[in-house]
Amino acid sequence: MSHSSGLPTTGRSLAANFCAPAVLAAFDAGQAIMEVYDSDFQVELKADQSPLTAADRASHNIIMQRLQQLWDFPVLSEESSEVPWETRRQWETFWLVDPLDGTKDFVRRSGSGEFTVNIALIHRCEPVLGIVYRPSRPTFYLGARGLGARKLVLGKDFNDRDDLSDALALSASQPALPLTRQAQPGLVRVVATRSHSNQETDDFISALEEQYGAVERVSIGSSLKFCLVAEGAADIYPRLGPTMEWDTAAAQAVAEAAGCTVKELQTGQPLRYNKPNLVNPFFVTYAADWPPNRNRA
Repeated sequence: MSHSSGLPTTGRSLAANFCAPAVLAAFDAGQAIMEVYDSDFQVELKADQSPLTAADRASHNIIMQRLQQLWDFPVLSEESSEVPWETRRQWETFWLVDPLDGTKDFVRRSGSGEFTVNIALIHRCEPVLGIVYRPSRPTFYLGARGLGARKLVLGKDFNDRDDLSDALALSASQPALPLTRQAQPGLVRVVATRSHSNQETDDFISALEEQYGAVERVSIGSSLKFCLVAEGAADIYPRLGPTMEWDTAAAQAVAEAAGCTVKELQTGQPLRYNKPNLVNPFFVTYAADWPPNRNRA
């Protein structure tokens, strides 16, 4: 079945027409990823020296096939990103996919399993629907403009693939993100991973300490960094280093649906998509209740 008439006009039809099939695609891609994870897989290096595995390819193939079967919208994936700007500039609505974000963590088999499947729907340069799926500890973070954001966990919100559609229908009555905050008074929690630490990030955190006092660094991999802020487990996520559009789109949609803001560091404008150059500028994700009322006396 093909839907080529543009975006649905209501949030309800957005969820009905776009979210459930894309969630199932992410789930199936996640299963393929875990099959590779549990095998003796090989690692290749791409031109930029980033790792590539059979899991990236399997996830990409499943998602591409599923989305292209369902809709006429173009699909841009990290593993098929060589679409020229002259073509992309005509796209008003398209899917933006990172079939396996956190491949380095995947390859290390660190035990934390902080890698994700990311599917976003971009409309007029903005992410309006986002699906972030963590297959190692089956958890969905979902966000849609006008519908809010939700977290679905295997064993709590759904038991298997067949439960997912019902879980999505019921999710509208579940608590929206952010969940109950457990912040310690006077403590600002900043997402800053050691693997991406640099002087700009350290200076940014030092400025937070000057303004707000105590700062706790919270570490997690892949697009889950956004999700920590979206669910209320962190207050701010500065990314003062290179990322690509597919790294951020789905999780930005989740964060914004949860009331967070994602802004370019230099301009203060929202992070936008389908640029001539697919590299993101430096950006900061702020919790829904930022700035905190924690100024030192």
